[in-house]
Amino acid sequence: MLSQRVRNIAPSATLSIDAKAKQLKKEGKDVVIFGAGEPDFNTPENIKQAAKKAIDNNITRYTPVGGMPELKKAVADKFSNFNKINYDVSEITIGCGGKHILYNAMVSVLEKGDEAILPVPYWVSFEEIIKIAEAKVVLCETDENFKLTAEKVEEKITNKTKLLILNSPNNPSGAIVEPSEIKKIAKLAVDNNFYVISDEVYEYFTYGKEHLSMASLDDEIKQLVITCNSVSKTYAMTGWRIGYCGASKEVIKGMENLQSHSTSNPSNIAQMAALEALTGPQDSVKQMIKAFDERRKFIHKRLNEIDGISCIEPEGAFYAFPNIEGSGMDSMTFASKLLDEALVAVVPGAAFGKEGYIRLSYATSMHEIERGLDRIEKWLNQTTIKA
Repeated sequence: MLSQRVRNIAPSATLSIDAKAKQLKKEGKDVVIFGAGEPDFNTPENIKQAAKKAIDNNITRYTPVGGMPELKKAVADKFSNFNKINYDVSEITIGCGGKHILYNAMVSVLEKGDEAILPVPYWVSFEEIIKIAEAKVVLCETDENFKLTAEKVEEKITNKTKLLILNSPNNPSGAIVEPSEIKKIAKLAVDNNFYVISDEVYEYFTYGKEHLSMASLDDEIKQLVITCNSVSKTYAMTGWRIGYCGASKEVIKGMENLQSHSTSNPSNIAQMAALEALTGPQDSVKQMIKAFDERRKFIHKRLNEIDGISCIEPEGAFYAFPNIEGSGMDSMTFASKLLDEALVAVVPGAAFGKEGYIRLSYATSMHEIERGLDRIEKWLNQTTIKA
């Protein structure tokens, strides 16, 4: 008796594999997990202390639906200082994690009959949320390095186009859209009057490349861009569930109206922790970026040393997205057999709309990365010999 809406939802492959891998670990199996995109660092001490202080000071009651005014102000300041976008506090909202923000944004602007352009490869939840909003998913190929181009986007625009998803740095590929292409895509959005959801959750993890926020270009495109982000990846706060967004007042009002009848306000204790994350010392972020950069270079080099695998160097985020077509297996078979036979968890590319690839998160220790890649190489060699 479930609704058609719910029956149409595909479960998250990343979370399913992560859950299976963690269950095997609980059973005493020595599993190496390259699954979910979660930093292996602990939440910085100053952020944890801010949450404890909030509890001690009885900051435990309802806040405004869209977040505490002081947190909204901190988000506006961050947008101004880092992203060069001037959002008023009335153009900011806080949600229960980055995924919640994206859900609220898409459900607020999409309806039946609308088309949403989704570049491939894509983060698993984008497609499902578009479907929940009853809009049509229009898949858009990227270039040979997984970079989105204005030319590819233009090919997909129709009079029903309402939204484009822009995720740079990209999950799962780590590709960064070139600034010149972001400017061209912005012009397409203005000329054709469609929204752009700019998911910038990996904005700090660009390893020397420029990060450009589309909404910073000019006031005209700013009205059409919904800039989505969270504290999860940047501050190792995945479990705290605080996302934030900047957009036009009309969009923000719609998102907050929707949130008022679903979750209401995010946890105020987590909001106080997020306030400290944004306004406190940023040393932990620099340390994380340095560690991820070292792992990025290592995993790229090591993957290309394994027969049957080739990998483009990821430019951002903390994922590698190697081609495994040389193994002779599709991505689901590869991931399933690898977990069962070699106790290594990866996510199949099919989950991201790209067959023939797998995703590995290098947000784990160098020791685990080395162990995992050694196992993959040994398992592939044995599998090839058996075949």
